[in-house]
Amino acid sequence: MAKTQDFTKMMQDMMSAMPMDMSKMQDAFKAQTALSEKMAKVALEAAEKSTDISAKWAKDTLGKVGALTASKVEPADYAKAMSDFASASAEMAAENLAAFAEVAKKVQMETVELMLSAGKEISEETTAAMKKATEEVTAVAKKATATASAAK
Repeated sequence: MAKTQDFTKMMQDMMSAMPMDMSKMQDAFKAQTALSEKMAKVALEAAEKSTDISAKWAKDTLGKVGALTASKVEPADYAKAMSDFASASAEMAAENLAAFAEVAKKVQMETVELMLSAGKEISEETTAAMKKATEEVTAVAKKATATASAAK
């Protein structure tokens, strides 16, 4: 009866003949964490600015509501106060939405810059790693060919 060949030793020999450079994995991990840190910084700055805009908008609105709720002598004064409040609210909304748009634009630009920078670094590192791996595999293949030729 045929016996199943054990490939364990052959796989161990093959893997030891092509050693992995774990420093590249560590470098990749460090690069990823650095990118994550930069992206988090961009997000936190945007959140802080957005919160500031929202707080200012709320404070300004509450100030306008105070004028709206003040007691008036003539009924027409209430209509004018309401009209003034509506106009001021529309103006504040336009200003604050523009401020939010600026924050979003800045986040978008910074994100694109970070991604382009990371992509460039990854491309350079990958090219260098592939070149090194090709050289190592070529050397191992030549050694294996030479060993096989010598065994004949």
